[in-house]
Amino acid sequence: MSSDTPEFKPLLAQSVGYGVVIGVGFFFALIMLCLTFLQTRFTDTSPRASEEFATASRNVKPGLVCCGIVSAWTWSATLLQSSTAAYTFGVSGPWWYGVGGTIQLAIFGMVAAKVKMNANGAHTFLEIVKVRFGTGPHLLFTFYAFLCIMVVCGSLLLGGAATVNALTGMNILAACFLLPIGIAVYVIVGGLRATFVCDWSHTLILFIIIYVFIFRTYGTSPATGGLSGLYDLLVTAGHEDPVIGNQDGSYLTMKSNQGLIFGAACMLGGFSGVFCDQGYWQRAIASHPKSTTKAYMLGGLSWFAIPFAFASCLGLAARALQQDPRFPTFPHALSASQVSAGLAAPAAAAVVMGKGGAIAVLLVVFMAVTSACSAELIAVSSLFSYDIYKAYLFPKARGPEIVRVSHLFICFWAVWMGCWAAILHKAHIDLGWLFYVQGVVLSPAVIPIALTVTWKKLTSAGVIAGALIGASLSMLAWMIGCWKIYGTINIPNLAEPYSAVCSELTGLLFSGIITVGVSLMNPADYDFKSTRAIANLDEDDGDLESMKRDSQTDPDSETKGEKEKTSSEVDKIRVETTEFEVPPNGQNSEFSAETGGGALPLDLPTLQRAFKRAAWYSLILTAVVAVLVPLPMFFSHYVFSEKFFAFWISVSIIWALLSGTFSVLLPVWESRREIAQILTGCWGSVVERR
Repeated sequence: MSSDTPEFKPLLAQSVGYGVVIGVGFFFALIMLCLTFLQTRFTDTSPRASEEFATASRNVKPGLVCCGIVSAWTWSATLLQSSTAAYTFGVSGPWWYGVGGTIQLAIFGMVAAKVKMNANGAHTFLEIVKVRFGTGPHLLFTFYAFLCIMVVCGSLLLGGAATVNALTGMNILAACFLLPIGIAVYVIVGGLRATFVCDWSHTLILFIIIYVFIFRTYGTSPATGGLSGLYDLLVTAGHEDPVIGNQDGSYLTMKSNQGLIFGAACMLGGFSGVFCDQGYWQRAIASHPKSTTKAYMLGGLSWFAIPFAFASCLGLAARALQQDPRFPTFPHALSASQVSAGLAAPAAAAVVMGKGGAIAVLLVVFMAVTSACSAELIAVSSLFSYDIYKAYLFPKARGPEIVRVSHLFICFWAVWMGCWAAILHKAHIDLGWLFYVQGVVLSPAVIPIALTVTWKKLTSAGVIAGALIGASLSMLAWMIGCWKIYGTINIPNLAEPYSAVCSELTGLLFSGIITVGVSLMNPADYDFKSTRAIANLDEDDGDLESMKRDSQTDPDSETKGEKEKTSSEVDKIRVETTEFEVPPNGQNSEFSAETGGGALPLDLPTLQRAFKRAAWYSLILTAVVAVLVPLPMFFSHYVFSEKFFAFWISVSIIWALLSGTFSVLLPVWESRREIAQILTGCWGSVVERR
C-alpha cells in the first residue's frame, strides 16, 4: 500500500472472512440442495428436465419473479457503488443510481410481454436471434452476451472481494476464487428454480439488514445522533469538504452537476446491463405468461428502494462520520482508490454498529454477490448449451444431454469467474472502473436486441450495421471525449463519468438510428411464426407426433411438420417443432405455444394489453423519477432544510418497507399451496416411517 493511501483498518479477523465465504456459502448450498430434493420428491417438477432446469417450466409466479429481479439486479455495485455516489455527491447519488436501474426494468417489461407473445418457447434471447436472422447476427450477439456476463461477473466478484478484504483482511484473490464455488453447487443441482428460491432467501436477509442499518443510523446510533444529528454533520461536511458543482458545496441538494452526469451514466449503462444480460431474459421466459409485465413492474419499483434507502443511509453516514475516531481511515478521508473500490458503506457500518456493522455489511454484500452470481451461472450455462453446443456442435442434442452439458459448463464458469476477477485485480481494474465501462462496451447492442422481438420490419442487415457501426462510433467518442475533457487518454480517465457518457450516449443513439434506418431501406414483414415454433427439448418424438396430430384437429392451428425451414437474409436454420398460427384480433383469442410442461393456452389480446400497459407504465415511471422529481430541485438550486431532509429519508424508509413486502411476503403468499403440498408430503413420509 502506498504511503499516501490511508490504511483501511479491518475490524474482523481473517477467519471471519473465510468463514462467511466458505461456511455460509456452503450452508446455503446445503439448504438449496435440501429444498431441491423436497421439490423433486413432493411436486411435479424436476430439475433433471432441461425445460425445468433452464426455464423453471415457464410458470413462475409474479411475486417470485419480482424477487428474482430484485436479487439479480442487486449486484455488489448496487450496494457499494450507490453508497460511493452518496459519499461523493450527496443525496442526489442514491436517487440517480436508483433511476439508472429502475426505468430499464420497466421498459424491459414491454420486451418481456413480446417474448411471451412472439417466442414463448425460447430458452435464450440468442435463440430468438438465430431463428429470425441466422448465423451472422447470432454470433455477433453471442459475443455481446458473453461480454456482458464477463463484465457482470467481474463487477460482482471484485466488489465482494474488496469488501471482504477491507473488513477482514482476507486475501482478495482467495475471495475471488472461493465465492463462486458454493453457488455452483446448488445451481447445478436445482437449476433456475433453485436460483429463484435462493433469491428469496437472500433477499429476505438483505432487507432485514437494510432495516437494521436504517433504524440504527437514523434512530439509535450515538455516532450520528439520529436524523437531526446526521443532518447537522452533513451540513458541517459541506463546509469542510464541499462538493465541486453542488449548490453551496452541500451534500444536501439535488443541484449536483457531477450527480447529474452520474445519473446519465447510470441510465445509459443500465440499459446494457439489462438488455444484454441473459439473466433478465431468462426471468421473462420463466415467468407465467399472464403475469410477466406485472412481475417486472413490481421488480423495478422494489429494486429502486435498495440503492435509495441503503445508500442514503450508509453513504451519507460515511461522509458525515469520517471525522469520527472510529472511522477506519481516521484521521484521513477515504482515498480515491478506496472510494472506487466501494468502501464507503463498510466504513460507515463500522462506525455506526462496530463489529456487528462490519459483519452485517459483509453478509449483505456476500448475499448480493452469491444471488447475482447464481443468476449469471444459470444464464451462461443456457447460452453455452443452447446457443453454442446445440446450435453448432450437436444440433440433435435433446433435453437430458443439454442438462449434462449445462452442469459441466457451470463448473467451468465458476472456476473461470475466479480467474477473470483475479486478472482484473492484477490489472488494477476495480468495481468503479467496470461500473462506468459496462455501458461503453455494451450499449451499441441494446436497441438491436430489443427490436428483435418487438419490430417486424427489422432486418438482418440493420441489426449487424447498427451494432457494429454503433460500436465503432462509441469507441471513437470514448477516446475523443476522454482526450478533450481530461487531456490524457489513460485507464483511469477512460472510466471517468464524462468519458463514459460520451461513449454510451453515442453508442446507444447511433446504433438505434442506424438499425432502424438500414431496416427501413428494405423493410421485412416478419410474422414471428418461426420464433413461436422454437422447440421443447424434453418432448420425445412420440409426444411431439401426438401433439402434431392433436393440433391438426384445431381449426386455429396448422402443423407445418417436424422440421420447418425458416429463411433469413443471412442463414437458413431448421427448427424441430410444431408451429401454431396466431389468430387475428377478433377471432379465437387463444393460441398454443410450447412451454416446459407442454402446450399452455396464451391469450393474445391479453398479452397485447399487457404490452401497452407496460409501455404506459414505463413512460409514466420514467417521467416521474427522472424528470418530475429531480429536475425541478436541480434547476431551483434547492438545498434541503432539516424538515425536508427528514421527509426525503422517510420516503426512502417507506419505500424500503413496501419493497420488502413485495419481494419477500408476496412470493410466500403466492406459493402457499405448493409450500403446503411439500409440508404435507414431508409429514406423510414421517408418519409412514413410524
